[in-house]
Amino acid sequence: MTSTGSTPFSDPAKRWNDRFAKEGYVFGTEPNEWLRQHATIWKQGSRILCVADGEGRNSVWLAKQGHDVEAFDISEVGIAKARRLAEDNQVSVDFTLADCDGFSWQEEHYDGIAAIFVQFADPALREKLFNNMVRCLKPGGSVLVLGYTPKQLEHGTGGPSVLSHLYTPQLLQDAFGSLAIQTLDEHETELAEGDGHKGKSAVIGLVASRSSSLQQPQSLK
Repeated sequence: MTSTGSTPFSDPAKRWNDRFAKEGYVFGTEPNEWLRQHATIWKQGSRILCVADGEGRNSVWLAKQGHDVEAFDISEVGIAKARRLAEDNQVSVDFTLADCDGFSWQEEHYDGIAAIFVQFADPALREKLFNNMVRCLKPGGSVLVLGYTPKQLEHGTGGPSVLSHLYTPQLLQDAFGSLAIQTLDEHETELAEGDGHKGKSAVIGLVASRSSSLQQPQSLK
């Protein structure tokens, strides 16, 4: 998700369609390792949403674990490849072609929401996205987020080159402070996710859950 220029995310549908049109899977077909390690927070059969899941590697893997999975992405090319991946793995995922504003966010609908490297979002879009993620959690539901930190700019092994799109501990604490944050882990790791995320990387992961008594924030849509 590397970007350059003053308007790096203009015409995002075309940008991602062009990128996903390449042979093979840009980020591979295996799930993100942070997701694999922390998905045990969800009981089998949970209703889970994968945000902007591209070619489907994370949503398909979650479906293989026995979950009821939905996913959306802005790229019709990515969605088509995701559907093929689900078919190849003999699982069902409810894929929707939509951007973050156009997706139908249903209040208290999901047991879990996964947002892995969704760093196309500028601060304004990110605020709405994270708010909708919290709003759509069922009582007891959990979000799992992974993103690059500003230190990633030193590595250049994936992710946006725009500082405002990167995550810090304070940013995630502010965004998900209404939830019970169980894990907030900033670290460096070796990523091997296709050609898109490859090499030493600076990331931060969050796991946070909604209590049954949590008051939902107002939607920013």
